[in-house]
Amino acid sequence: MAAAEEEAAAAPPDGGAESEPAEMSAAGEEREEAAEYSWPQLHFDRPPRRLYHFARQFRSVAPAAGSGSGENFLKGVKWSPDGSSFLTSSDDNSLRLFYLPEDAYSGAEHVAEAAVGGEGGSLFHVCCCDYSYGAFLQVNEGVPVYDFCWYPCMSLSEPATCVFASTSRDHPIHLWDATSGELRCTYRAYDAMDEIAAALSISFNSAGSKLFAGYNKAIRVFDVHRPGRDFEQYSLLKGGEGPTGIISSISFSPHNGMLAVGSYSQTTAVYAESNMEPLYVLHGQLGGVTQVLFSKDGNYLYTGGRKDPYILCWDIRNTVDIVYKLYRSADTTNQRIYFDIEPCGRHLATGGQDGMVHVYDLQGGQWVTGFQAAGDTVNGFSFHPYLPFAVTSSGHRRFGMQDELNLGGDENCCSVWVFSSSQES
Repeated sequence: MAAAEEEAAAAPPDGGAESEPAEMSAAGEEREEAAEYSWPQLHFDRPPRRLYHFARQFRSVAPAAGSGSGENFLKGVKWSPDGSSFLTSSDDNSLRLFYLPEDAYSGAEHVAEAAVGGEGGSLFHVCCCDYSYGAFLQVNEGVPVYDFCWYPCMSLSEPATCVFASTSRDHPIHLWDATSGELRCTYRAYDAMDEIAAALSISFNSAGSKLFAGYNKAIRVFDVHRPGRDFEQYSLLKGGEGPTGIISSISFSPHNGMLAVGSYSQTTAVYAESNMEPLYVLHGQLGGVTQVLFSKDGNYLYTGGRKDPYILCWDIRNTVDIVYKLYRSADTTNQRIYFDIEPCGRHLATGGQDGMVHVYDLQGGQWVTGFQAAGDTVNGFSFHPYLPFAVTSSGHRRFGMQDELNLGGDENCCSVWVFSSSQES
């Protein structure tokens, strides 16, 4: 019975069975609803409630004690653009996709909480009933995954758009079907020796027509509709001021046709998307840049680095000085710690080594609130695209004997949170 309920929860919402005219009508209604939709205003004066909690799904080995092993750990999590699911990356070289149950929002209004792993009075709480379910699908790359991203036009009502991309060591870029887990196609770059060159970072442009891939001192651009080995290559050393290291992160401005690339050489560069003409080079990160992200209006750029406790805010219209810095606990880790901006663009949230999620007001960079999300490093945070939800991932590499690596329920886990919002009655 429990297995059947878990399978039902893991299954995607029903869709795609209507006739073509009905699909077109539904798509038109969705566009009208989107035009009239008002983003929920999240209230941070109260801590969020944990709605779903996933831990055992990421335990590589289950010891006799049943508490799991420290072999595997999560490396990041991202919501799909349509909000129907989220995708996790972990150190077992796998990507797992979890669909959000259709009744999740209505169920969130009546969340009962109970302690997890609560020996000695745990401070971590989750929903006491049906708070976990299995992944709908799992994609195994076989080698370490460097980066992954969703197709920006993804919609569950249009199965052809339900794809995500991943890049891994010594492999081409893979485009995966998010409904079946099958490999749709590959995008291959070759080096001077005609051997496959693995991308270190990937991102679709806002229109979803191009796939940008970051390499050492170079960007290669693939046409999404033409898989294979055809690509445009751009060296980032024009003028001698571009990034001189591996391109670790790529972000597109939502409005003004620019993209930002971060590199492990502690620099961030901004280019024109149309011709990769260099516009700005930004210096100031203490460590190699691990994430770059534009604000929702495209006027500001946020950058974070490894072994660097600050996220830097840059005004793209005046890049002489840093606007402000946002603190997070990340000064002793090489891990990529993701941050995200809520859909309405007012707040930014980030994880850290202390297991906390910190929320900042982007109008002035003031700290708003923080909450304990896990018992170890929170390396992933992602806001839901239109509901008052967020998802976190936690974990880090541990060294020691197997019998010393038993984890609690609040370590190496993924959680879905619900915030108080203007949508609540």
